[in-house]
Amino acid sequence: MSNIKTASLDELRAMKERGELLPPKENTTKIDMPDGFWDDAEIVSRPSKTSVHLRVNTEILEFFKEDGKGHLTRMNAVLQSYVDAKKNRYTPS
Repeated sequence: MSNIKTASLDELRAMKERGELLPPKENTTKIDMPDGFWDDAEIVSRPSKTSVHLRVNTEILEFFKEDGKGHLTRMNAVLQSYVDAKKNRYTPS
């Protein structure tokens, strides 16, 4: 179960005014963004994923697990890179 919640900017401001948000950690570096930094920002949605049962060689799974949490995401990224490379190489006549 996730403990992540969503809130609008107005809701976040209200929570801050009520003292419901934790202050930044002392060792946090403040970064001043230039005016207009977010003006051209666009919301990017992730492509949908399909759950599958996949049997892979033990060596492959262990290799990806060595880097810790997120091994399935990394495996997906490698497969996506392969698909992209194959699509870019294909040139219909």
